[in-house]
Amino acid sequence: MASTVETHDEHATNYMAIFWWLAVLTVIELAVIFMPIAKLLIGIMLVALACSKAALVAMYFMHLRFETRTLGYIALTPALIGALLVFVLMPDLRGVGHKTADEKKIEAPAEH
Repeated sequence: MASTVETHDEHATNYMAIFWWLAVLTVIELAVIFMPIAKLLIGIMLVALACSKAALVAMYFMHLRFETRTLGYIALTPALIGALLVFVLMPDLRGVGHKTADEKKIEAPAEH
């Protein structure tokens, strides 16, 4: 009768390979920042790269890759809720001016 007990060797992970993938993704993020493209596209690319890095960390360093799917769904739920909140609040960003008008600026007091 075959044993269903999993050994450590069956789940051996090359953590240095994951480290190098994370390092390469970080270098790509830095390169994306300086690309001469629209800011919205840069933002989308940075979010996608950050999500891929977060997925690598969650799957391998938090060992979610070797857990049941239910635990993965539990871990994914807060990320989905966070993304939903960002998209729900995005219209509010356009309604607020980000610069103070010149007539409303307060001057520093004169020194004696």
